Amino acid sequence: MLRAFCLLALLAFALPPTARAEAIGGYAAGCQTHAQPLPATGTGFKRVRAEKKRYYGQPQLIDYLQTLGRKAQQAGLPPMLVADIAKKHGGPFAYGHRSHQTGLDADIWLRPGNGPLPSRSKDMVNHKLYILNRHFGDDQRQLIALAAQDERVSRIFVHPLIKQAMCKTYGDAPWLGRLRPWFGHSSHFHVRLHCPPGSGSCEPQAAVPPGTGCGNELASWINDKSGALKAGPRQPWRPTLPAACTPLLNLQEPDS
Repeated sequence: MLRAFCLLALLAFALPPTARAEAIGGYAAGCQTHAQPLPATGTGFKRVRAEKKRYYGQPQLIDYLQTLGRKAQQAGLPPMLVADIAKKHGGPFAYGHRSHQTGLDADIWLRPGNGPLPSRSKDMVNHKLYILNRHFGDDQRQLIALAAQDERVSRIFVHPLIKQAMCKTYGDAPWLGRLRPWFGHSSHFHVRLHCPPGSGSCEPQAAVPPGTGCGNELASWINDKSGALKAGPRQPWRPTLPAACTPLLNLQEPDS
């Protein structure tokens, strides 16, 4: 038995890197190997838009989402709704997101209440008045706070008004700096994890600035009423990818 175990261990180390789960390249120009699918449902979460087949992530991200689901249920929150993660081998989408390419990004819809599974996310912002609407409340704040407290998180993109609401509620909590105001994100928040330890082919993003981010930076977004995506279609994002991505993406079916 011991001999067999040693042989298996040697074989595991002898396998090429592509035989292990790995994020390759950058969040907006990369791919992934041996990704795991997020189950359709689990403790405290449900997967949405499964027909797009964008529910594959690195093991660390799948574990993060399942852990967050359990925390959400323990807090008495409705099941969180997980939308786009990445394609099976990663890489750029046919349209939409620029990131979500290495299995380390995930979109989580903001839902009002615990009704039937919605077909789309619910906007939390009155864009005409540039204020949060009645759908944003304690449930949404708690879920974002739980999401941001995990040390594996690099940053979470939220609408500037949502960032402002989190700052007012949580004061100087050390994890507030991970919440980054960004265009769009008025009906969902976008979680991005750090490159996993030992993932040498993963290109990390620069660290977030020190502090809570609730001061001048946020004020500039609020004063300019930034946060809305520009109207009209966007051109598909076609970055230059690492050479290691070519054989992987050649195996991949086009996304819808």
